[in-house]
Amino acid sequence: MTEVAVIGTGAIGRDLVGKIHRSPVLDCALVAGRNPESEGLKHAARLGYPTSAEGIDAVLAAGPFPIVFDATNALSHKEHWQLLKDVDTLLIDLTPSRVGDMVVPTVTGTRAPAARDVSLISCGGQAAIPVAHALAGRFPVSYLEVVSTVASRIAGRATRLNLDEYVATTQTALTEFSGVRDTKAILNISPAVPPATFRTAIHAVVPGASATEVRAVVAEAAERVRAFAPGYRVLACEVNGDRVVVSLEVAADSDVLPRYAGNLDIINSAAILVAEQHAARPVVVGG
Repeated sequence: MTEVAVIGTGAIGRDLVGKIHRSPVLDCALVAGRNPESEGLKHAARLGYPTSAEGIDAVLAAGPFPIVFDATNALSHKEHWQLLKDVDTLLIDLTPSRVGDMVVPTVTGTRAPAARDVSLISCGGQAAIPVAHALAGRFPVSYLEVVSTVASRIAGRATRLNLDEYVATTQTALTEFSGVRDTKAILNISPAVPPATFRTAIHAVVPGASATEVRAVVAEAAERVRAFAPGYRVLACEVNGDRVVVSLEVAADSDVLPRYAGNLDIINSAAILVAEQHAARPVVVGG
């Protein structure tokens, strides 16, 4: 078992701890936050894991850990990387900080070469990029727009603080992984009651697109994502002339998250996959 630490005890952190608990190769050695009364620390303690309200200081004191998950916010992640960059730790970033090497499991594999700070980009990025990359790899896409909608109830303080970073990071990743220069990313926070399940719509301009071919490409990309995020599905794939619209939904597969919180589930599922693949790599001695 590979020991890991989690920094951050909001909804993302709680779900991460639950997913680590289910993992056959990861062992949660520490959960660190700032609020000693947080539900995240209480949840971790109920599962029998060590906890601390000393944040990154607790991680530094108890470590080094082979893997650390950062589920805080973009500004804090920059500080955490500075403190951990000289330690032999894989830091998995679940904030939209744009500090580390961006990873989308079905596109890049689970780790960029030589990366020790790995960015999971954003929930919208994890949902949209597999399809956007597949479309751009098959067709001459000239424009991409991604619109994600999350339920207000699950959009925590860090999400609201990082809205600008979320949009910028998602847009940068869209361009990098699709090769399309003209891109746009939008995040909507929905107050709907009952809460709406996380959805992402991809709007693309694809000259000469064949509806049959487009749907086949989208279906194949979605199937690969479902291998680690089973709640991921294509709701619709419409082709009208050179306009393509793909509607995606992600339902959470979690012990602690409501079904509608698929935005947190997909980024956490990708993070756990990165960690498990890293843990499975052989240790090179004297290399």
